[in-house]
Amino acid sequence: MNPLLNIPMRVTDMAAVQRGAAIIYQLTLPALTTEGKKAEIGRVEIRIGPSGPAPFNQSEWEKGSTRFDVATPGDVLHIRNEIPAAPWVGKDVALGVKVYSPKNRQAGWSNLVSLSVLQPLAKPSAVEAIAVAEGVRVNWKGPAGQYRVFRRGEQDKEFALMATVEANEWLDTATEYNKKYEYTVQALQKTGKGDVESDLSETAAVTPIDIFPPAVPAGLSAIVGTQGIELVWDRDTEPDLAGYRLYRAVESGKLEKIADIADAPSYSDRKLEAGKRYRYAISAVDKLGNESKLSEPVEAIAP
Repeated sequence: MNPLLNIPMRVTDMAAVQRGAAIIYQLTLPALTTEGKKAEIGRVEIRIGPSGPAPFNQSEWEKGSTRFDVATPGDVLHIRNEIPAAPWVGKDVALGVKVYSPKNRQAGWSNLVSLSVLQPLAKPSAVEAIAVAEGVRVNWKGPAGQYRVFRRGEQDKEFALMATVEANEWLDTATEYNKKYEYTVQALQKTGKGDVESDLSETAAVTPIDIFPPAVPAGLSAIVGTQGIELVWDRDTEPDLAGYRLYRAVESGKLEKIADIADAPSYSDRKLEAGKRYRYAISAVDKLGNESKLSEPVEAIAP
């Protein structure tokens, strides 16, 4: 029986991205040998070098590449590391990895990753997270271009990508009151060979509190009936709507509240003096007591 060669399998998930002034790469070490046995890792060799003109010549790339040996992390198979981007700024490069056995045997290069290395993108500055009626508005400073916005809620361990925008602000409408949110922003530039990212910005945190009133009721009408004045208006659609407040003025007097209305958007005013002119306005109130501005007033003369 021939002895086992114990050659670790090739890496197939090599990935890399330029972030700021570094090239970050990550990969998963093989758990098995080419013979299906548990792999023993001797050393891990990373190479980066100019990819050259098409068609790609792997032999020429290898000759002109720079080697980095990576310390094997024990039983942990996932490796994430970085190297300076400065030596390759303005060049198209390729990165690859070989994994060796303790007897220096290997199965060949991993998948090769191509990158266009650029001058580091400036990270966004002056990030703000501001609670508004529609949710949380995140804004920042930076040149025109694309940006990624990441968010972490108070129950989340990691930041999650929420949006990629071509603007210096983004509105997060998927928030809840009285919960803390943190935001960080990253500049992004797409190239023919992968994305170039800035470092992440400083974080901005906010805990939205409901201090925002419902919309001003619209469509208020006053209809003179035989026994009084009938008032109707369009129903507000906010989910936390509690009801409405009706205000009335007699002749040229001041508007004063005459009723809190919790159900239908209508009211019958019977306490009137015949022949007098009445002016009405309506507001909307949410469950926390936030009150909208008054609607445009309407007038009617009591029958």
